[in-house]
Amino acid sequence: MPKIAISEITRRNLFDELRLRGTAWAGRLGESDFLGRVFDLSTLPSHDHRQKTMAGDIWMHRENFRDWDDDWVYDDNRLKLLHCPDEKFLSFLCEMIHPLVRQDEREIEALRQVFNRHLGADGYEVAAHTYISGKAIYAARPIAAGVLQIAAAREIADELASDHVAALITRIEAAVEADPALAIGSAKEFVESICKGILSSRGLTVRAGDSLPQLVKATRDALNLSGQGKTGDTLRQVLSSLSTITQGIAELRGQLGSGHGHHPSAARPLSSVARLSVNTAIALGVFLYETHREMSKANDVFGLLDN
Repeated sequence: MPKIAISEITRRNLFDELRLRGTAWAGRLGESDFLGRVFDLSTLPSHDHRQKTMAGDIWMHRENFRDWDDDWVYDDNRLKLLHCPDEKFLSFLCEMIHPLVRQDEREIEALRQVFNRHLGADGYEVAAHTYISGKAIYAARPIAAGVLQIAAAREIADELASDHVAALITRIEAAVEADPALAIGSAKEFVESICKGILSSRGLTVRAGDSLPQLVKATRDALNLSGQGKTGDTLRQVLSSLSTITQGIAELRGQLGSGHGHHPSAARPLSSVARLSVNTAIALGVFLYETHREMSKANDVFGLLDN
């Protein structure tokens, strides 16, 4: 990874938040085992005359007597987490949310959001990179034009308290480069889940077997987004394009996605096609849900006024 200049300010602010949260940085691993995944402790010096290396120090003062503070790691002048190369610093963060270190997916996601809130100031984020045994493995990457706009989708997953939608988003992030066909199939499933959630919230029946275009049409009707009446010409054009977008996502999934068996010699979809499908699907799902949310709030206000 090239040098990316994560500033000392960002590092200090991030560590301060981890201290306030009381985060057990090593998770379920021993501290020397955890740090050994990032640093070669056998080459770092001891600060205790009874030990030969830093590994011995950790055993003595954290795993035997525990006379060092729990947050000692952030300021240790051998690890230099405030000033070490960016690759080491980011590796330390990513190991904190590795499935070997933590099992609770809610805790993992909460920590990832803490990381990204601070790293964003320096143009980086931590995101799912690949999967092992169904568990996400995280890596740092630059935030740049064309990177998936995931934040709003994650807010919706949190608002819905939906582990399913949150898992879809994580799967999409990891699969765009590693498995474009899976990303395309998951993008379609994301819109389907959002539509079903909106319809159920409005007390409407979700029919088994409805296609994606049928679900989006039902959701549009429920939200009065038919483009009729006094809707402006420009907005009407945007709304009418939803049908085309929806049909396109469905067809991409059928032709390139993971939902259907393909011939063994079928070409792997391009990552650029997966990004197009995913970004389109997320934009559509977020638009529909935010419309639903705003209309629900307006109805609540009018109900209070009527009372």
